Amino acid sequence: LLALSALIGGAPARAADLPQYDVPEVDYGLGGGFYLRGSAAGNLLWTRQHIGTCGCDEPVTGAGYGYSLGVGFGYEFGNGLRVDSTYDYLANDGLTDGTNTLHLRAGVALANAYYDFSLGGSGGAAGGGFGGYVGGGIGAAYYTTHTTPVDATLPDGSGWSPAIAAQTGLTYDTGTFVADLGYRLLYLPQISNNYAGGTSYYLNDNFVHEIRGTLRYRLQ
Repeated sequence: LLALSALIGGAPARAADLPQYDVPEVDYGLGGGFYLRGSAAGNLLWTRQHIGTCGCDEPVTGAGYGYSLGVGFGYEFGNGLRVDSTYDYLANDGLTDGTNTLHLRAGVALANAYYDFSLGGSGGAAGGGFGGYVGGGIGAAYYTTHTTPVDATLPDGSGWSPAIAAQTGLTYDTGTFVADLGYRLLYLPQISNNYAGGTSYYLNDNFVHEIRGTLRYRLQ
Protein backbone atom coordinates (compact mmCIF):
# COMPACT_ATOMS: atom_id res chain seq x y z
CA LEU A 1 0.00 0.00 0.00
CA LEU A 2 2.84 2.37 0.84
CA ALA A 3 4.51 1.63 -2.51
CA LEU A 4 1.25 2.18 -4.42
CA SER A 5 0.63 5.48 -2.63
CA ALA A 6 4.14 6.67 -3.54
CA LEU A 7 3.64 5.71 -7.18
CA ILE A 8 0.28 7.53 -7.45
CA GLY A 9 1.58 10.60 -5.65
CA GLY A 10 4.57 10.94 -7.99
CA ALA A 11 2.57 10.56 -11.23
CA PRO A 12 1.54 14.28 -11.55
CA ALA A 13 5.16 15.39 -11.14
CA ARG A 14 6.40 12.98 -13.79
CA ALA A 15 3.57 14.08 -16.20
CA ALA A 16 4.58 17.72 -15.73
CA ASP A 17 8.14 16.83 -16.76
CA LEU A 18 7.05 15.28 -20.07
CA PRO A 19 7.57 17.47 -23.21
CA GLN A 20 4.46 19.26 -24.47
CA TYR A 21 3.49 19.09 -28.15
CA ASP A 22 1.12 21.38 -30.10
CA VAL A 23 -1.07 19.47 -32.52
CA PRO A 24 -1.17 21.43 -35.84
CA GLU A 25 -4.53 22.38 -37.30
CA VAL A 26 -5.59 20.43 -40.34
CA ASP A 27 -5.87 22.57 -43.50
CA TYR A 28 -9.02 21.47 -45.28
CA GLY A 29 -8.54 23.96 -48.14
CA LEU A 30 -10.12 27.30 -48.91
CA GLY A 31 -13.79 27.70 -48.11
CA GLY A 32 -16.35 29.63 -50.10
CA GLY A 33 -17.48 33.17 -49.44
CA PHE A 34 -19.47 36.14 -50.68
CA TYR A 35 -18.02 39.33 -52.11
CA LEU A 36 -18.95 42.79 -53.33
CA ARG A 37 -17.40 44.36 -56.42
CA GLY A 38 -17.10 47.71 -58.16
CA SER A 39 -15.79 48.39 -61.69
CA ALA A 40 -14.82 51.26 -63.98
CA ALA A 41 -13.99 50.85 -67.68
CA GLY A 42 -13.18 52.61 -70.90
CA ASN A 43 -14.87 51.25 -74.03
CA LEU A 44 -15.00 51.25 -77.82
CA LEU A 45 -18.19 50.43 -79.77
CA TRP A 46 -18.09 48.91 -83.24
CA THR A 47 -21.07 47.76 -85.28
CA ARG A 48 -21.01 45.32 -88.18
CA GLN A 49 -24.01 46.71 -90.08
CA HIS A 50 -25.91 50.00 -90.14
CA ILE A 51 -29.38 49.93 -91.71
CA GLY A 52 -30.53 53.51 -92.20
CA THR A 53 -34.08 54.86 -92.29
CA CYS A 54 -33.96 54.29 -96.04
CA GLY A 55 -33.86 50.55 -95.35
CA CYS A 56 -30.49 50.32 -97.09
CA ASP A 57 -27.08 49.28 -95.79
CA GLU A 58 -25.11 52.43 -94.96
CA PRO A 59 -21.40 52.59 -94.04
CA VAL A 60 -20.07 53.29 -90.54
CA THR A 61 -16.92 55.40 -90.71
CA GLY A 62 -15.85 55.55 -87.06
CA ALA A 63 -16.06 53.70 -83.75
CA GLY A 64 -17.77 55.04 -80.66
CA TYR A 65 -15.91 55.63 -77.42
CA GLY A 66 -17.01 55.96 -73.83
CA TYR A 67 -16.99 54.49 -70.34
CA SER A 68 -18.94 52.27 -67.96
CA LEU A 69 -19.38 52.06 -64.19
CA GLY A 70 -20.59 48.90 -62.49
CA VAL A 71 -21.40 47.17 -59.21
CA GLY A 72 -21.98 43.54 -58.37
CA PHE A 73 -22.46 40.81 -55.77
CA GLY A 74 -20.97 37.34 -55.99
CA TYR A 75 -19.86 34.08 -54.42
CA GLU A 76 -16.59 32.17 -54.81
CA PHE A 77 -16.59 28.45 -54.08
CA GLY A 78 -12.96 28.20 -52.98
CA ASN A 79 -11.97 25.79 -55.76
CA GLY A 80 -11.43 28.35 -58.55
CA LEU A 81 -15.07 28.67 -59.55
CA ARG A 82 -16.82 31.99 -58.99
CA VAL A 83 -20.20 33.48 -59.92
CA ASP A 84 -21.66 36.97 -59.64
CA SER A 85 -24.39 39.26 -60.88
CA THR A 86 -23.43 42.72 -62.16
CA TYR A 87 -25.12 45.91 -63.26
CA ASP A 88 -23.27 48.46 -65.40
CA TYR A 89 -24.15 51.93 -66.63
CA LEU A 90 -22.64 52.27 -70.11
CA ALA A 91 -22.14 55.52 -72.04
CA ASN A 92 -20.80 55.69 -75.59
CA ASP A 93 -20.48 58.51 -78.14
CA GLY A 94 -18.92 58.96 -81.55
CA LEU A 95 -20.22 56.08 -83.69
CA THR A 96 -20.93 57.82 -87.00
CA ASP A 97 -21.90 57.29 -90.61
CA GLY A 98 -20.09 60.48 -91.59
CA THR A 99 -23.20 62.65 -91.15
CA ASN A 100 -24.96 61.58 -87.95
CA THR A 101 -23.33 60.61 -84.67
CA LEU A 102 -24.85 58.18 -82.17
CA HIS A 103 -25.01 58.84 -78.42
CA LEU A 104 -25.85 55.62 -76.59
CA ARG A 105 -26.72 55.15 -72.93
CA ALA A 106 -27.49 51.71 -71.49
CA GLY A 107 -28.01 49.74 -68.32
CA VAL A 108 -26.54 46.23 -68.62
CA ALA A 109 -27.45 43.43 -66.18
CA LEU A 110 -25.48 40.16 -66.40
CA ALA A 111 -25.20 36.82 -64.62
CA ASN A 112 -21.54 35.74 -64.82
CA ALA A 113 -19.41 32.67 -64.14
CA TYR A 114 -15.59 32.57 -63.94
CA TYR A 115 -12.68 30.26 -63.35
CA ASP A 116 -9.78 31.72 -61.33
CA PHE A 117 -6.28 30.25 -61.54
CA SER A 118 -2.85 31.01 -60.09
CA LEU A 119 0.13 32.25 -62.11
CA GLY A 120 3.58 30.72 -61.62
CA GLY A 121 2.79 29.21 -58.25
CA SER A 122 2.43 32.71 -56.76
CA GLY A 123 -1.10 32.17 -55.50
CA GLY A 124 -4.25 33.53 -57.05
CA ALA A 125 -7.52 31.63 -57.21
CA ALA A 126 -8.39 32.93 -53.72
CA GLY A 127 -4.96 31.86 -52.49
CA GLY A 128 -3.24 35.27 -52.49
CA GLY A 129 -0.74 36.78 -54.93
CA PHE A 130 -1.06 37.04 -58.70
CA GLY A 131 -3.63 35.12 -60.71
CA GLY A 132 -5.83 35.20 -63.76
CA TYR A 133 -9.35 34.29 -64.81
CA VAL A 134 -11.60 33.55 -67.76
CA GLY A 135 -15.37 33.89 -67.74
CA GLY A 136 -18.60 34.66 -69.50
CA GLY A 137 -21.97 36.19 -68.83
CA ILE A 138 -25.48 36.47 -70.19
CA GLY A 139 -28.21 39.00 -69.53
CA ALA A 140 -30.00 41.99 -71.01
CA ALA A 141 -29.50 45.68 -71.74
CA TYR A 142 -31.97 48.54 -71.77
CA TYR A 143 -30.69 51.44 -73.88
CA THR A 144 -31.61 54.92 -75.11
CA THR A 145 -30.39 56.49 -78.36
CA HIS A 146 -29.83 60.08 -79.45
CA THR A 147 -28.22 61.40 -82.64
CA THR A 148 -26.48 64.68 -83.45
CA PRO A 149 -26.95 66.92 -85.27
CA VAL A 150 -30.62 66.76 -84.27
CA ASP A 151 -32.57 65.38 -87.23
CA ALA A 152 -36.37 65.00 -87.26
CA THR A 153 -35.99 61.86 -89.37
CA LEU A 154 -33.78 60.29 -86.64
CA PRO A 155 -35.73 60.79 -83.41
CA ASP A 156 -34.54 59.60 -80.02
CA GLY A 157 -35.53 56.08 -79.06
CA SER A 158 -35.04 53.23 -76.62
CA GLY A 159 -35.24 49.46 -76.47
CA TRP A 160 -34.16 46.15 -74.99
CA SER A 161 -31.41 43.86 -76.27
CA PRO A 162 -29.98 40.53 -75.14
CA ALA A 163 -26.40 40.88 -73.86
CA ILE A 164 -23.59 38.33 -73.93
CA ALA A 165 -20.13 38.85 -72.43
CA ALA A 166 -16.73 37.14 -72.61
CA GLN A 167 -14.12 38.15 -70.02
CA THR A 168 -10.50 37.60 -69.07
CA GLY A 169 -7.98 39.36 -66.88
CA LEU A 170 -5.22 39.43 -64.27
CA THR A 171 -5.75 39.69 -60.53
CA TYR A 172 -3.79 40.43 -57.38
CA ASP A 173 -5.23 38.89 -54.21
CA THR A 174 -4.46 40.45 -50.81
CA GLY A 175 -6.88 38.26 -48.90
CA THR A 176 -9.62 40.76 -48.08
CA PHE A 177 -9.40 42.64 -51.39
CA VAL A 178 -8.78 41.43 -54.96
CA ALA A 179 -7.65 43.93 -57.61
CA ASP A 180 -8.52 43.02 -61.20
CA LEU A 181 -7.42 44.46 -64.54
CA GLY A 182 -9.37 42.80 -67.34
CA TYR A 183 -10.88 42.84 -70.80
CA ARG A 184 -14.59 42.33 -71.52
CA LEU A 185 -16.23 41.83 -74.89
CA LEU A 186 -19.93 42.73 -74.71
CA TYR A 187 -22.18 41.70 -77.60
CA LEU A 188 -25.56 43.37 -78.29
CA PRO A 189 -27.34 41.84 -81.29
CA GLN A 190 -29.28 44.97 -82.25
CA ILE A 191 -29.59 48.64 -81.32
CA SER A 192 -32.40 50.72 -82.82
CA ASN A 193 -34.31 53.91 -82.12
CA ASN A 194 -37.50 51.78 -82.42
CA TYR A 195 -39.46 54.76 -83.69
CA ALA A 196 -43.14 53.80 -83.67
CA GLY A 197 -44.30 56.88 -85.58
CA GLY A 198 -42.23 56.30 -88.69
CA THR A 199 -39.11 54.62 -90.05
CA SER A 200 -36.36 53.38 -87.75
CA TYR A 201 -32.66 52.78 -88.13
CA TYR A 202 -30.87 49.63 -86.94
CA LEU A 203 -27.35 48.76 -85.83
CA ASN A 204 -26.79 45.01 -86.12
CA ASP A 205 -24.09 42.95 -84.36
CA ASN A 206 -22.69 45.48 -81.92
CA PHE A 207 -19.42 44.78 -80.08
CA VAL A 208 -18.34 46.80 -77.06
CA HIS A 209 -14.65 46.33 -76.20
CA GLU A 210 -13.83 47.28 -72.60
CA ILE A 211 -10.68 47.59 -70.49
CA ARG A 212 -11.94 47.31 -66.92
CA GLY A 213 -10.52 47.90 -63.49
CA THR A 214 -12.35 46.05 -60.71
CA LEU A 215 -11.96 45.83 -56.95
CA ARG A 216 -13.55 42.94 -55.04
CA TYR A 217 -14.15 42.96 -51.30
CA ARG A 218 -14.62 39.63 -49.51
CA LEU A 219 -17.31 39.63 -46.85
CA GLN A 220 -15.95 37.99 -43.68
